[in-house]
Amino acid sequence: MTADRLENFGASLLQHGPASDRVYLMKLAAADLPALLDHIDGLVARHGYSKVFAKVPAAQAEAFSLRGYVCEARVPGFYRGCDDGWFLARYADPARQQDPAADQVAEVLQLAQAKARPPRPQVVPDGLVCRLATAVDCDAMAELYRQVFASYPFPIHQPDYLRQTLAEQVRYAGIWRGGQLLALASAEMDVAAGHAEMTDFATRPDARGQGLAHLLLQFLERHMPQEGVRLGYTIARATSFGMNITFSQCGYRFGGTLVRNTQISGGLESMNVWYRPLATALTVT
Repeated sequence: MTADRLENFGASLLQHGPASDRVYLMKLAAADLPALLDHIDGLVARHGYSKVFAKVPAAQAEAFSLRGYVCEARVPGFYRGCDDGWFLARYADPARQQDPAADQVAEVLQLAQAKARPPRPQVVPDGLVCRLATAVDCDAMAELYRQVFASYPFPIHQPDYLRQTLAEQVRYAGIWRGGQLLALASAEMDVAAGHAEMTDFATRPDARGQGLAHLLLQFLERHMPQEGVRLGYTIARATSFGMNITFSQCGYRFGGTLVRNTQISGGLESMNVWYRPLATALTVT
C-alpha cells in the first residue's frame, strides 16, 4: 500500500492520502489561518476523505471548532511547556466515528490505567546493546519494520526514508544482540515546540516478552533533553495491551482516544494519546 503524501501549505505541514483516508494537519502555522482550513476542506471534497485529524495549539483551537472540529485528546504544555495541544477531528463521513473494536479499546485502557505505577529504571540485560541507530543501520531497520508491519502510515519499510528522517529530526534507538537487531523505536522531535512523539516501536516476534519496549522508551527519554525536548508523547494503537501498558507503567498519562484514526497493517485503528514531561526522566547506570 502506498504511503500517504506529505505537503506544505504556507509554513504548515499536512499529510493526506487514501491509506489512512484522511487529512492530517501535523504542524500548524497560525499565519496560515483561515486559508489553511479552506485548503483542507478542498482536499476532503476532491478526494472524498472521511476524516481530518489536526494537532493545534489551544490558542488556535476556536478557529477549528467553528468549522465543526471536536477535541479527541489534549496534552498539557505541548507547545514549549506554555500552550496545551489539542488533537482535533472532523468527520466528513459520520460512519467513521463508529469503532467496531470499541469494547476492546475500553478494556485495554482500563487495564493499562490499572497497571499505572511510578516508573522504574530498566537495566539492559547482559548480551544486549541499546544505542542510537545510525545511517548504516537503516537496511536492518527497514527489514525489521517489514517483518512487524504489513503496512504503516509512513514509509518506514524503505531504508532511504529512514536515512532521510535520521538526518532530520528523528532519533532511532535499537537493541542488538551481536549483529542482530531485536527491537527498534523512534523519537520524532519538534525541537521548536519542545516535544517528541515516541513511536515506531517494533520487536522481532522471537524477542518479545523481554520488556525491550520499556528499555527503548527510557533510553530515548534520557536522550531527549540533550536535544532540547522536554515532553514526550505517543499515539499508540488503542487495542494494543502491550504498548498502552508500557506507556502507563513508564509514567505517561492518558490524554484521549482518536477514533479510527490511523491505518496500520491494513485496517483503520483507534489510537490512544499518552504524554509525560521528561524533566524527570529516569537515569540508570
